[in-house]
Amino acid sequence: MASITMSELVKVYPGGVRALDSIDLTVEDGEFFALLGPSGCGKTTLLRTIAGLESASGGGIRIGERDVTRLAPGQRDVAMVFQDYALFPHMTVTDNIAYPLKIKKVPTAERGAKAAETAAELGLSDYLARRPGQLSGGQQQRVALARAMACHPKVFLFDEPLSNLDARMRLEARTFLKRLQRELGVTTVFVTHDQAEALALADRIAVMEGGRIRQLGSPKEVFHRPANTFVASFIGSTPMNLLDAVVTGKTLAVGEEPVALPREYAGSVTDGEKLVLGIRPEYLAYSTEQVPGALHGEITVVENLGSAQLATLHGPAGFVQAVVDEETTLSLGDRGWAVPRADRVLLYRDGDLIGAREGAGSAT
Repeated sequence: MASITMSELVKVYPGGVRALDSIDLTVEDGEFFALLGPSGCGKTTLLRTIAGLESASGGGIRIGERDVTRLAPGQRDVAMVFQDYALFPHMTVTDNIAYPLKIKKVPTAERGAKAAETAAELGLSDYLARRPGQLSGGQQQRVALARAMACHPKVFLFDEPLSNLDARMRLEARTFLKRLQRELGVTTVFVTHDQAEALALADRIAVMEGGRIRQLGSPKEVFHRPANTFVASFIGSTPMNLLDAVVTGKTLAVGEEPVALPREYAGSVTDGEKLVLGIRPEYLAYSTEQVPGALHGEITVVENLGSAQLATLHGPAGFVQAVVDEETTLSLGDRGWAVPRADRVLLYRDGDLIGAREGAGSAT
């Protein structure tokens, strides 16, 4: 197995479009690493540049001890699973799995045995004679994984491999993929725009925007302490509330609402300073009665989340969303109060988290 090291990696397309902007990043040996971000942020370009399907305009890439920056894809010892799986429709499952071995001129009998062995590991033994069109989406995905595994690469590269599956199949495939990666111990880079996938699968996540890494950290770090307002607004199934606030002594004026200033920020802010308060909907306690230090408003939207509800309140602080237990009755037009959990309040200055640990937003 091997680590992946990118140093000042740049990719510029014709016309001056800068898809990757001086990326410095190391993916550790055996790590499951996710590249996360909105469409057009550069995550797939970065993956394809690691694979050699895109050539770097500047900087370098090392896989293990080898500089692979100028090597062809077949010389990098990586295997890539594409969004559409890229299976050959006219070939059987056996031939699809064995294809990389055929390219490497492995003898026919040996590659057939290896294909059968790999297929058995992924529960595909009963489908070896079938063609991709005779398989379900989940089975096609496993064939693509088997093909990647058959040649024992040092690195797996996944380009949104779950996006073509239905919701239930995605959950099953996600669990299967994480277990498989743990068993194999292969360094894995996984591209997705789905925060839930990244949070569930990855050891670490790089959140990208505009060809740059905006934050690098564990799923817990990225979720609980977003390094900037971009990450705060992007991460989470329900976006973080980001509200304008002004420091007024020991409180924060959020609209007309006085919210207690968390003690951890007492020495880091100045009276009268304009900041942004961040609080996740999950960390707002909802009340039907007035509570000191709460954000109040009229309920304008109620969304059913299954085991909970998401209430949108409109009041002096603007629009505020709170996750409310399923037992509470919510009606449009009702007035409610959302109480911030003090230890989960974050403050941002000029878009960056105040008091972020050293290097929290970097890629080193």
